[in-house]
Amino acid sequence: MAKTIFEEMGGKYERQGDYLIPCLTVPAEEEQAIGIWGQRHLDYLKHHCKVTYTNLLTSGRLNAYLADI
Repeated sequence: MAKTIFEEMGGKYERQGDYLIPCLTVPAEEEQAIGIWGQRHLDYLKHHCKVTYTNLLTSGRLNAYLADI
């Protein structure tokens, strides 16, 4: 069977029942203090800008972005 693009890039799958689930991890972020306005902006992003929130979270830049606010 031919390898998928994910497998060619070094990705691995884990079998759960009849399904193959890709083994994914979120990159580690450095710890930064987030102030009250950063926490409020985080709440805003979660409820009104879900795509931006998800992009920042999965790229590992969410805490750095919120700490600058």
